[in-house]
Amino acid sequence: MGDPSVALPGGADPAARTRELRRAHAAFTRDGRVEGPVRAVIARSWRRSARARLSPECAPRVELPEAELRPYREGHPLARVMPLFRDLVGAFAAHGAHLLAVCDARGSLLWVEGEPGTLRRAEGLGFVPGARWAESAMGTNAPGTAVATGEPVQVFGAEHFSRRVHPWTCAAAPVRDPRTGRLLGAVDITGGDGLAHPHSLGFVRAVARAAEAQLTLLEPDPPAAGDTLAALGQDEALLVTAGRKLRLGRRHSEIMALLAHHPEGLSGEELTIALYEDESVSPVTLRAEISRLRALLGPSAPLSRPYRTAGPLDADFTALTRQLATGAVSAALHHYPGPLLPASTAPGIVRLRRRIEDQARAAVIARADAGLLTDWVCSPWGADDPQAWRALAAALPPERRPAALARVHALDRELGARPDAGGRRRATYPQPARS
Repeated sequence: MGDPSVALPGGADPAARTRELRRAHAAFTRDGRVEGPVRAVIARSWRRSARARLSPECAPRVELPEAELRPYREGHPLARVMPLFRDLVGAFAAHGAHLLAVCDARGSLLWVEGEPGTLRRAEGLGFVPGARWAESAMGTNAPGTAVATGEPVQVFGAEHFSRRVHPWTCAAAPVRDPRTGRLLGAVDITGGDGLAHPHSLGFVRAVARAAEAQLTLLEPDPPAAGDTLAALGQDEALLVTAGRKLRLGRRHSEIMALLAHHPEGLSGEELTIALYEDESVSPVTLRAEISRLRALLGPSAPLSRPYRTAGPLDADFTALTRQLATGAVSAALHHYPGPLLPASTAPGIVRLRRRIEDQARAAVIARADAGLLTDWVCSPWGADDPQAWRALAAALPPERRPAALARVHALDRELGARPDAGGRRRATYPQPARS
C-alpha cells in the first residue's frame, strides 16, 4: 500500500492527481465533504483547519519581528544543527530549486534558505523567517502539520488548505530532543512538483533523524548558574538541583515558588501568611514542612532567618515575566504552558499566579496579533476571556470575525456570569476563599 504520508503513490499521474485534488479541495471548502482520493492524514488536517475557522484564502502573518527573531533562533536548540541541515539539504535544494526551512514547535519559521529565485517566490507567499505556518494559522502544510501531529508528512499541491499554496509541494519531519523526547520543531523541504515523489519524504525523515543523532553527540549545554524550577502549567513543580531532577509535592512546590519570587527571603510569618488560608495555622506547621523539604533537598534546601533559597534559583515564571517586560511577547508565550501551580489555593501563589496571567494576557491583547490571540483563546486559561475574544475579532479579517463575536456573545449570556475586574472569568482552576 505504501506510506500514507506520501502525497503521490508510485505510478500516480501527477496531472490527473492534481485535478482530482483540486476538485476534492473545492468540495471540502464548499460544504465540508471529503471526496475523491484524499489521504486520511490530509482529510484529518483539513477538518482541523476547518475547526480553526480558517479560510481557504488565509495568508500567513509574521509574528516574530527581526528584533525578536534573531535572539530567539540563536538560542533555539535547532540552531546547533543548522550546519548539518545545510550540509545535507543545501545541495539538494539548490539543484532542484527548492528551499530548506526549519520551524519551531509552534510552527513559526526560523530559517528559510535556498535558491534565490525560489526564495523570491516564497517571500511573495509569506514563507519567510518569523512567519507562523502552524496548522492552526495556515491550515494543512508540511511543517505546520508535522509539528501538529508529531509525524513526518508530505503535502502535494491542492492538499494544502490555503489555495495560495497550491502551486507548492513540501515534505517535513519533526525533530525531537533525543534526551527528553520534547518536540523542538521540524525540518522542511519546499518547492515545486519535483518534490512530489515518495523519496522526498524519506529524505527529509532521514535528515531529521541525523539531526537528532547530532544533538545526542554534541556536548551538553553549559550548566545554569543555579538551580531551576519549572512551575508553570503543572500542579507539582520540577526542581533541578545539583544534577538531580526532583518532582516536588504540592506544598513544597508552593514554598519553592514563593522563595524563587522573593530571593531576598521571607520571614516565618510572611511565608506562613502566603502559604495558608487559615490564619490560625501554627508556626510549627511551617517548620515541619521546611524540615521535610530539607530532608529531601539536602545541601540545596532553603536557609532560615529569613527563609530563602540556598543559592540562585531561576524559575520559569520569572523568565517569562522578564521576556514580557522586554516586549518579547511571541517568544515568551512560546514558553507559557499554563498558569502557575494551577491547583494551588495558597494565597501568595494565587496572587502571583494572577499577576503573571494578567501580565501575559495584557501583553497578548496589546500586541493585537491574530495568531497570538487565537492561541490564547484556544487555551484552557483563555477560553472564557471575553476581552481577548473581542480583541481577536478586531484583529481578524472581516470574513473570520463572526465566529469570534459569537463566542463573545455566548460568554456574555453564559449563566449570567459576572466578569471580574479584568473582564474575564477565572474558572479554569480552584480559587481560595480569600486572596
